[in-house]
Amino acid sequence: MQKMGQPQQQRWLSIHEYQAMNILQENGVAVPNYAVAETPDEVHKLASEFGSTTSTKDVVIKAQVLAGGRGKGHFASGLKGGVKIVFDADEAKAIASKMIGNKIFTIQTGEQGRLCSKVMVCERLYSRREYYFAILMDRKYAGPVMLASSQGGMNIEEVARETPEALITEPIDIMTGIQPGQAEKVAKFIGFDGDKCNQAVDIITKLYKIFMKHDATLIEINPMAEDASGRVFCMDCKINFDENAAYRQQEIFKLKDWSQEDERDAIAARADLNYIGLDGNIGCLVNGAGLAMSTMDIIKIHGGNPANFLDMGGGASASQVTEAFKLITSDSSVQAILVNIFGGIMRCDIIAQGIIEAAKTLKLKIPVVVRLQGTRMDDAKALLGASDFKILAMDNLDEAAKMVVKLSDIVTKAQEIQIDVKFELPL
Repeated sequence: MQKMGQPQQQRWLSIHEYQAMNILQENGVAVPNYAVAETPDEVHKLASEFGSTTSTKDVVIKAQVLAGGRGKGHFASGLKGGVKIVFDADEAKAIASKMIGNKIFTIQTGEQGRLCSKVMVCERLYSRREYYFAILMDRKYAGPVMLASSQGGMNIEEVARETPEALITEPIDIMTGIQPGQAEKVAKFIGFDGDKCNQAVDIITKLYKIFMKHDATLIEINPMAEDASGRVFCMDCKINFDENAAYRQQEIFKLKDWSQEDERDAIAARADLNYIGLDGNIGCLVNGAGLAMSTMDIIKIHGGNPANFLDMGGGASASQVTEAFKLITSDSSVQAILVNIFGGIMRCDIIAQGIIEAAKTLKLKIPVVVRLQGTRMDDAKALLGASDFKILAMDNLDEAAKMVVKLSDIVTKAQEIQIDVKFELPL
């Protein structure tokens, strides 16, 4: 089970709303006037400027955090809601001071919350009608799909559950692309007509081009709105990008805001490790996702609980092993570590060198059970045996799992009665 508030590892990049709006604007999609601020004084200045160029001084202040449910969230400062309509520059500054530098808590952040470092100051437009529109990759259709509803500004899951007849799903042939008739069909279904329909078709077509151009997995506009003058705008935007395309979307992936991620995820990414924190007390260091999953399963079978999923892949270096140990031991709940390596491409002796270096660097005081099989495993065992550290090497995975569960239980009980356990192997 994942720890509360800790982001689930995903196969896509999520960016801030203002960054998504930048992309829309650069590609000719109609959006309200907006700007980004990092201090309350900047917000005051921007709100004043918006008021001098529009017929109203109203602006919208939107917290920029990578979490859904901002509108219903609350801040550590006591402010309720991360999207606020304000009526003058002074009020804008006061609201911003309760957002910037404070954590917001939403249904997606859990109890840890997310720090708000920026806000978007946005021109307030008076919407006559609001719609929902999205393009997403859908396994069911093996390609992109348009999803739209006449009920914008609402949680789309609620709409799907309560009024499914208000939704339209339109698959797109990825080889031929979106057709004019498809965009028009969707626009008319959700309620656009006349010139507004033409505007909506133009926006939908441009959004699909952005979707394909940037290897997106999701573009969500909620709402797409018609204002009082009959103009159609994208009032909000969320975009996710396929991480498999990072090599050809380098400028997009530079937008990633690591301050919004778990610090351990950032460390893992820099070391080219696949890491997910869990809520157990046995650290797992494995090469290969399949082996990692089976290792976690066998720990559970023997009554233990994995503290993490950590896959080093097929070509890890000794330094990566050290970084992996740093990640695992940064979780104070870890009471023992199981290393399970099958050396095919990866050499077991290199893994052993990394384990020894990690034990030396981190001054490990918790038990480590190592199961190494494959290329140069005898050399690896010799290195571990000659080291000054109490590292238990085992050949059988089942026995290794039993042992690491036993050791973790010993450490846990020792801590409960506040005694210091020194491990002398074999046990």
